[in-house]
Amino acid sequence: MGGNGVVVWAEQYLPSGLTSIFVAAIPLWVALISWLATRRQPNLPIIIGLIVGFVGIGLLVGDIGTLGESQIVFFAGIALVFGPMLWASGSLYSRNAKLPSSSLLGTAMEMVTGGIILSIASLVAGEFTRIRLDQVSLRSSLSWLYLIVFGSLIGYTCYMWLLKNADPERASTYAFVNPVVALFLGWALASEKLSAQNIVAVVIILTSVAVITTFGAVHKTPTAKDKG
Repeated sequence: MGGNGVVVWAEQYLPSGLTSIFVAAIPLWVALISWLATRRQPNLPIIIGLIVGFVGIGLLVGDIGTLGESQIVFFAGIALVFGPMLWASGSLYSRNAKLPSSSLLGTAMEMVTGGIILSIASLVAGEFTRIRLDQVSLRSSLSWLYLIVFGSLIGYTCYMWLLKNADPERASTYAFVNPVVALFLGWALASEKLSAQNIVAVVIILTSVAVITTFGAVHKTPTAKDKG
């Protein structure tokens, strides 16, 4: 709910390209939270990568002010800072949590539970009263099916498998690709504007992620498999 739900909510008020850059910072949060959890100081390149990466996030937050001065835009920007942080926290927790031996079963349990909680939140927010099935286009239906099959069933399942079989910092490097693709598609298909500050921020964040990944980020948090 915190990782996906917060980001999807914020995307109603902010461009998809800008949103994807915030999500690209997930490896930074993974490295920082791992560092705090293990209390083992990372090496100098990792510290520099974290500092540079969060400078990039600061540039993004500063650029949100150009999109409007309404409170909802401000809160959407704040949500995009905490959404990736919550996702990173959950990813790290799942490495040591007691989960089913079947990765498919574990993924299904997470999706069903998350879906139920998000549905309740949607009901409380009154979103069900705004559903207009007669206005659902073929394009939006196909997009929805695409996200179910490739984004959730395939993509998320692969991500959960990687979390169990690779360092979390490396598993989260999918964030390299997302902002580049989202920025291009937002510009090409949704007429979203790219500011110079956005471009500088994405270069800074992706560079910091590359540094963290290359130098192994923090000491790996022991998993149940490692302990056994």
